[in-house]
Amino acid sequence: MPKRSSRPPGVNQLDADLLNEAMKLNLWGDGAGRASRGHTSRTGRATTPRNGVFASPGRKDDDYMRDECLSEQQATEIRSAVRDTYRLVSKRPSGVLPYPVGRESALGLGYQRGWLESISADVVERFIGVGNPFEVRRPDDGERVLDVGCGCGFDSFVASLLVGARGHVVGVDLTPEMLEFARRASVAWPFRNLQFMEGSVENLPFEDGSFDLVISNGVLNLVPDKDAAFRQLSRVLGPGGSFVAADLLVDEAIPEEVLADKDAWSH
Repeated sequence: MPKRSSRPPGVNQLDADLLNEAMKLNLWGDGAGRASRGHTSRTGRATTPRNGVFASPGRKDDDYMRDECLSEQQATEIRSAVRDTYRLVSKRPSGVLPYPVGRESALGLGYQRGWLESISADVVERFIGVGNPFEVRRPDDGERVLDVGCGCGFDSFVASLLVGARGHVVGVDLTPEMLEFARRASVAWPFRNLQFMEGSVENLPFEDGSFDLVISNGVLNLVPDKDAAFRQLSRVLGPGGSFVAADLLVDEAIPEEVLADKDAWSH
């Protein structure tokens, strides 16, 4: 079975096609790849999505991002397996995922030491991102930021520091046990600009145009219905808003039996 760090089953050939065409159409801004101590990441910025979705002329929107070999039952099982995996991570951050996590991982990916020292040690210990979206686009003072798949909230806390008291940050995640750490840490947090919600990127509970910036760190490769996810991300961004992702990509097809394996998706 392929390892997540080199060939994650959550990102299939359609994702690579989408990335290539988005680059040709200049839907993505400046991006930077990074491979560090087992991390494999690709970060990029998508600005002003056309027609409300990430698509190219001459190709139907529904052709994008759908893992057609997955039934709805399989998709449900995958979401459940992802929750189970990250429930384990919440209890024991090291040794569950096949790449570095925690403080040293964050420092290696370029997060500032001062940020880490400002955030609860419990949250820093549970940092499981695959890249650093803030190297691509830092939120400005007063901006509205959504962190999808926020986990224990590490990137949300960083964003909260950057947007200041006039800004607002919302972290959304599927796993209640990860959110418990985020919410506990937010009690002593000096800014009142931060909240955490349980939810899915495939069905975001926000009005259209609610955010100036959406960030995602190692999450979209875990999502069964990427078409729905990208539609939601586009919908909640305001005019001129930015989407920044650090994630895992492959550029060749993955066997259907691997795509249908819920354990392959969640590890």
